[in-house]
Amino acid sequence: MRHLLLALMIAGIVAVSPLDAAPAAAETEADHPEARPYDAESEAMAEVTVALARAALFRKRVLLVMGANWCHDSRGLAGWFETPRFAQMLARDYELVFVDIGHPQRGEGRNLDIARRFGIEEITGTPTVLVLSPLGALLNPETARTWNDAASRSEDDIFAYFAEFEPEPQ
Repeated sequence: MRHLLLALMIAGIVAVSPLDAAPAAAETEADHPEARPYDAESEAMAEVTVALARAALFRKRVLLVMGANWCHDSRGLAGWFETPRFAQMLARDYELVFVDIGHPQRGEGRNLDIARRFGIEEITGTPTVLVLSPLGALLNPETARTWNDAASRSEDDIFAYFAEFEPEPQ
């Protein structure tokens, strides 16, 4: 079927947009779900402030994922978060915020002031994942910048990491 479609495309009989070709590439590229939740136009600092207020009100942690839609590992981690297993745990224990950080490694970063607000002076890889208390204390300073291999991690390892952070005591 692919050969027939390719022959028809070359002959100019069938036109295929890049969007039509994307699903086939995605199927072979990853053994995990992917999502694209990073919005370059969002009011990221306001979203973080609201998440902290909600976390205090509902006695949760804040999970701040600083990544980008261009990043395979950022999309992979976000994809796991959309699965029912993760969605249930995250909804119960966290206020989740995705922050688009552009390309900080190339000097084209954005929203980097948010990372600095919580003690991360430099983004060295994407995603950078901050687990915060409702008061804004960074709970994972040693591991926040270690997620640039998120797409290679197993579902169980990722789940166990985020499940270990207990919600705020009542």
